[in-house]
Amino acid sequence: MILRRQYGFEASHILPRHPGRCRQLHGHSYRFIIELEGDIEPEQGMVIDFGDLDAIVTEHVLDRVDHRHLNDLIENPTAEWIAVWIWRQLAPATPGLRSVELHETIDGAVVYRGELEGPR
Repeated sequence: MILRRQYGFEASHILPRHPGRCRQLHGHSYRFIIELEGDIEPEQGMVIDFGDLDAIVTEHVLDRVDHRHLNDLIENPTAEWIAVWIWRQLAPATPGLRSVELHETIDGAVVYRGELEGPR
C-alpha cells in the first residue's frame, strides 16, 4: 500500500551559487508530499495513522523550517537539496519512506527517492 500526505511551510533562502536573481534574499510557500510504502497493519487497518505521521513530520521538519531562513540549515538550499534534507530528517523516523516531492513554486517541483549521497 502506498500512502501520501502533503505539508507546507514558508521560508526564505539565498542561492549563493546562482547567477541570476535567486542569488538575492527571497522566499517561497513550499509544499511537499511524502510517500510511504508499507503493509496494512491488521489490527488498526492502516499503514500509519495520519496523526502519528503528522507528529513525525512536525518534529523533524516543520518545526525546523517553517518561517525560517533555510541557509541556516543547508549551505546551498536549492529545491533539490531541500528535498534531500527533508528525506534525511524523515528516513530514520519513518519506515517505508519512498519519496519526497518538493514544490518550490506552483509549477516547479523535484522528487527525491533516497538515491543520492552528496553534501549535507
